[in-house]
Amino acid sequence: MSEIEQTGPGAGSGTGTDTLDRELEELINNEQLEEGDHERFSHYVPKDKILESALTGKPVRALCGKLWTPGRDPEKFPVCPTCKEVYEKMKP
Repeated sequence: MSEIEQTGPGAGSGTGTDTLDRELEELINNEQLEEGDHERFSHYVPKDKILESALTGKPVRALCGKLWTPGRDPEKFPVCPTCKEVYEKMKP
């Protein structure tokens, strides 16, 4: 199985909705958000697909099913709860 890495519009740490809300509030308070970022999350994607996307510009598919081309700093965004849930189920 490929290694999985957080990417996309946003990678942070934390679990549950309360953590996501807190992280989003911190980002807003720190004024690090760009217009529309309040709807963005960090997503989990296989590492080989991230490299392929970086080289080819092709979009990647996150564990949650979202298809997009990564291009923002994932540390600025909360983790996608669906990606996190799928990833947790994949752990041995």
